[in-house]
Amino acid sequence: MPDIPSIKTERLLLRPMNMADWPRYAALMQSTRSVYMGGPHSPKDAWGLFCSDVAQWALMGHGALMLENQRSGQCIGQVGINHGPLFPEHELGWFVYPEAEGRGYAFEAACAFRAWAYETLGIESLVSYMDAENHRSRRLAERMGAVLDSTAPRPDPDDLVFRHPHAER
Repeated sequence: MPDIPSIKTERLLLRPMNMADWPRYAALMQSTRSVYMGGPHSPKDAWGLFCSDVAQWALMGHGALMLENQRSGQCIGQVGINHGPLFPEHELGWFVYPEAEGRGYAFEAACAFRAWAYETLGIESLVSYMDAENHRSRRLAERMGAVLDSTAPRPDPDDLVFRHPHAER
């Protein structure tokens, strides 16, 4: 297995996933809150997504990290880089659990993970695929400086694709 990083930000620890993360992850993926991530998912499909988030580290050298509030120690969401046969390009994605919304955690985590991907992995380009109705994620991508790319390939023809800039550009 490759070394899975832990990344500290001002308020968060982005850390490897573990089995203690599964119950809340499963609950989110099986709820209507996952509608913009292809859900709600069955328990079996949620487990497949969870395992994929971990397995991509061994297969691709990147995957997902959980967001842990450094002060409380509570897991509050996830950030990840997806790629492989289901994703035409490296995709930066995120979610936070309901109690963490609106506090800038997703922005903080996504910016830190994007910087890690560009600086450490040397990824040339990152995109975020999202449902056109996912207004919160769209605002977050725009706040990060990502721009709509209507010509980019996408896993779902109805998805919007936001292309992320390199920090130094």
